[in-house]
Amino acid sequence: MLIEFNLNREKITVDAPPDITLMALLRDYLGLTGTKEGCEVGECGACSIILDDKLVSSCTVLAPQVNGRAVMTIEGVSEPDNSPNDLQENFIDYGAVQCGYCIPGMVLAGEALLTKTLQPTRADIREGISGNLCRCTGYQQIVDAIEGTAQERLAKQNKEQAS
Repeated sequence: MLIEFNLNREKITVDAPPDITLMALLRDYLGLTGTKEGCEVGECGACSIILDDKLVSSCTVLAPQVNGRAVMTIEGVSEPDNSPNDLQENFIDYGAVQCGYCIPGMVLAGEALLTKTLQPTRADIREGISGNLCRCTGYQQIVDAIEGTAQERLAKQNKEQAS
């Protein structure tokens, strides 16, 4: 079955079985292994992607369901030169990266939240990442990194609007 969609800001067409999950399509057909395979039932957040500006578990979405839609994976978050974006840098700077398994999903959860607001409360951030499990950091550094990025992006936005 031909599936046409925007993947990381580029229009693509891929031929895949109609019963394959989006996670399997991304990992096995397209080689985008930043989308991690975890629980396979939508509970852990390791396979999180952004679908039409909403954070979803790619293991719970059949690939044909993204036809005509926009998908963002962790590979699409980086800067155009493939360097880490500001949120990814803050994950490093704030010590939010340990084993790294949850990081793609956590970064995408942060991006999904920051798309909605650059003034999230810490409770908003905790709620935004609540579908993503981390066994290493205790979440504090992750919340700090997202909060720091929100503050930096808001300051940059305010500066640009003032000039």
